[in-house]
Amino acid sequence: MAVPEIVLTSTRVVLTRPDDSLALMPATIIVSPVTGKIVSIFPQVLPRESFPPETPYQDYSPKLLIPGLVDAHVHLNEPGRTEWEGFNTGTQAAASGGVTTVVDMPLNAIPPTTTLNGFKEKLAASQGQCWVDVGFYGGVIPGNADELLPLVEAGVRGFKGFLIDSGVEEFPAVSAKDIALAMTTLKDTATTLMFHAEMLPPLAASVGDSVPQSAPPLKPHGELNSYETFLESRPPAFETSAVAEILSMAHLAPQLHLHIVHLSATECIPLLRDARQMGINITAETCFHYLGLASDSIADGDTRHKCCPPIRSQSNQDRLWEELADADGCIKTIVSDHSPCTPELKLLPAHLQTAYREGPRPAIRHFDSGIDVTLPKETATEGLATKQAAPLPAKPQGDFFAAWGGISSVGLGLPILFTTAAERLARGHSAPSITDIVRMCSQATARQVGLAHRKGGIKAGLDADICVFDDEAVWTLRAGDMRWKNRVSPWEGHTFRGRVHETWLRGAKVFAHGGERGGFVGGAPVGMAIVERRTE
Repeated sequence: MAVPEIVLTSTRVVLTRPDDSLALMPATIIVSPVTGKIVSIFPQVLPRESFPPETPYQDYSPKLLIPGLVDAHVHLNEPGRTEWEGFNTGTQAAASGGVTTVVDMPLNAIPPTTTLNGFKEKLAASQGQCWVDVGFYGGVIPGNADELLPLVEAGVRGFKGFLIDSGVEEFPAVSAKDIALAMTTLKDTATTLMFHAEMLPPLAASVGDSVPQSAPPLKPHGELNSYETFLESRPPAFETSAVAEILSMAHLAPQLHLHIVHLSATECIPLLRDARQMGINITAETCFHYLGLASDSIADGDTRHKCCPPIRSQSNQDRLWEELADADGCIKTIVSDHSPCTPELKLLPAHLQTAYREGPRPAIRHFDSGIDVTLPKETATEGLATKQAAPLPAKPQGDFFAAWGGISSVGLGLPILFTTAAERLARGHSAPSITDIVRMCSQATARQVGLAHRKGGIKAGLDADICVFDDEAVWTLRAGDMRWKNRVSPWEGHTFRGRVHETWLRGAKVFAHGGERGGFVGGAPVGMAIVERRTE
């Protein structure tokens, strides 16, 4: 017997038109449960009586139906640092927030995805654990240029390199020579070459390229538990210097898509705009935390807010929003940069510590901000002679330089953007509509990673990845609402407007808020590893 099609409808659906523009309108979506694709769409709410009685039918009016988000910047950290995050918990968090595709960053896992063998280990670790579909980036590090094209053939969606110490030994920063070699190697390939764009500004032309790309940030002068001290140590010049370095070599690969990840400093925007006007194929992304959090209100010692590049001022945040509102702007996508760690490594003051799901875990030796932030019981220094290590104080809680940097937020993007946009409108500022949010978090992110033929829209022929969003729900994030492994986030205690009601992945409901088993429908993950070779 033929399997009946599934019908989802609402008075408010964000559809992708034939010209790829987006429109909010009533619609009825017909889904094949066999192929997982959208079969057809009618621009109206068709009643149940329009379909055979055995047809699964759901009218979600007046809730919003939007495409599942494509979060193109997520650190899942498995294998190797699975106590920080893993495929199971990380993709559960994504599903609970309407994210149906994540793209995993190559570092913080051990081994990193910088070799074909490392990629194979990553894929093996992902099997049977993913609640949403997962794509993968490869990494650019010194000496791995011969691995780049094999990784393209194996299906990675793009490559990332650091122009400053990444914080983990197995993923070192690249020099100008490494960048040039990566550009020439990938210049005729359908891929994206991405950069963590921070570096020390060159001291003089005679210094050469090894010092600015690898030295630690400025020596702090001020209280180490003061966010302002940390912010001063990574000024906008770190970002503008790195962007200028990348642009100086763009001529080596004129067709290659270059991309700046997690742009924070708005001083970079004129550089990127000018480059785009000159025909350089470069874009940038920013993150939920740069758009919803500001340094002006970060309390002393609240290391939940530490990330690199840092969260900057409210005025800087306002300029990011203005750039997003400009159709000709250089910031095309918004992502989470979900970068978790164990709560111990955040070195939270006692009043910010929470009861975590799985109890304490051992720390792993690592560096951040040029400082050895291994916990006191693991102070081994063998093999670290080239690092500028500094001893930890006896009680480093609240130290922004000793704490690990990273924000946990995968699955929170919709509430963050929807709430902040509403607050901006109330103050008389420009703010994105729901179609703008879909464009930057679904459509453009899918295009960025070469998945626009499958993901990022509600359109016949695409995967039936659908988020049901209740934009009237008001709720406050508590630790128990966090689905990622370690319940540490600066968003804890924030009240949001808008909450994901259901998430559908390729025609199957995978999450329902308030449902049994934590809302995870079916009891088993059905996400897939995306390893098709990129063609666009």
